Amino acid sequence: MKVRELSIAGAWEFTPVLHGDDRGVFLEAFKADVLSDLIGHRFELAQVNTSVSAAGVLRGIHFADVPPGQAKYVTCSVGVILDVIVDIRVGSPTFGRWDAVLLDDVDRKAVYLSEGLGHGFCSLADGSTVTYLCSTGYNPTAEHGVNPLDPDLGIEWPTVGRDGTPLEYELSAKDVAAPSLAQAALDGLLPTFR
Repeated sequence: MKVRELSIAGAWEFTPVLHGDDRGVFLEAFKADVLSDLIGHRFELAQVNTSVSAAGVLRGIHFADVPPGQAKYVTCSVGVILDVIVDIRVGSPTFGRWDAVLLDDVDRKAVYLSEGLGHGFCSLADGSTVTYLCSTGYNPTAEHGVNPLDPDLGIEWPTVGRDGTPLEYELSAKDVAAPSLAQAALDGLLPTFR
């Protein structure tokens, strides 16, 4: 498995070795020892989530209260997404910056993001299936968001899908109503960089 540190501290991209033949492909999608060596502790798996999205669906930017926060290991087993990680940690040298990785059913990459980072994605194909390994379970009172279209973040969301069709963004009512990064900071919702 090839590992690349992203430009946001606490986030990595994982590219597995694909073993393919006429029957299909085999790969190691997650290796606990590799991740533990990177993050300095064992990844505690508390919950596995799956979402299926149509082309143009934009989810995020989501994060959980720290502590405990919620670390995520994210893969896309069907379709393709642009996965985006945003540094929302007040006091971080990269506060407000983002990085992105294309996750798809071809290269089968994954990303890991530590507690305190924001996460979102845009689906580039109908039926894109995303699996999240989460370090903590869902806690609706501790979940927050930043509007993924916040112009101050300047996320360069894709404008065309995998098939070349123009994308029309679809967001949940919760994500549309989410505050800007600046407003979330003013409201005291954001984690602090440690």
